Amino acid sequence: MMRAVALCVMSLVAIAVVAPVMAADGAVVAQAAKKAKPRPAAVPQQPMSTSAPERVEADVSTRTIAITSGYSGAEILVFGAIENSRQPSAESGFYDVAVVIEGAPEPLMVRKKGRVAGLWVNTATFNFNAVPSYYAVASTRPLEEFADAALLDDNGLGLEAVRMSAAADSAVRVSSEDLIAFKDAVRRLKQSADLFKRADYGVIFTGRSLFRATIALPATVPVGPLTARVFLFHEGKLLSKYQARVVLEREGIERWLYAFAFERPFLYGIAAVLLALATGLIASAAFRRRGT
Repeated sequence: MMRAVALCVMSLVAIAVVAPVMAADGAVVAQAAKKAKPRPAAVPQQPMSTSAPERVEADVSTRTIAITSGYSGAEILVFGAIENSRQPSAESGFYDVAVVIEGAPEPLMVRKKGRVAGLWVNTATFNFNAVPSYYAVASTRPLEEFADAALLDDNGLGLEAVRMSAAADSAVRVSSEDLIAFKDAVRRLKQSADLFKRADYGVIFTGRSLFRATIALPATVPVGPLTARVFLFHEGKLLSKYQARVVLEREGIERWLYAFAFERPFLYGIAAVLLALATGLIASAAFRRRGT
């Protein structure tokens, strides 16, 4: 009887000892299974773009052009570079550049001629408050090939987009078709005087980012400030633009005579008359001596 009781006690002790071990083993196995659970694959992150936007930097060869008695025209060299350029080579055509040289606006009157009784006479006049005194545009290729008409018009690029402000009293008297006709007449007159010009391939790339353009100023260009504007395009989009100023000013005796004529017109008129009389008397005396 005692032996049976002892065996029962030993069995209970063994069960009590084994149970915690099994529980511990189960926890270890569960923890191991938990650790062995596969993790979801990491989603690759898109690399952030570190490329900076392109920007054009430009300048002109001279900021002041002197108008003297021997002035017969000049040339303006516009040069620049594209910062953060992605163009592979100068010949790739990755970018397009347009350069505009524009003079100060001035009032202008346009007259329309018509045939009346077999004679050509002025039948209508139209006044503009502001028309550029000079306008020249140069580009890497024709403007219409790399920009749409709306973008060109918004930035005043091209002869068709030259800004002309019509006088109110003239604008109310004509139709929209006549207004367009008068603007076309201004363009034709300015082009015939070499004051409006366009060079479709006047801008040249000399490197991946370097470019230059040479624009000729005629002798008839009005004296005053000029504005140089540079536009950078890519795939029909305007990326950047730059602006600089150039001044045409009189120097030497030209400047003195101009100031004298406009600041003291009465004295200038008297001096001109006296100079004409003196020249006539000297010429008459010279011819009389030759005759004798």
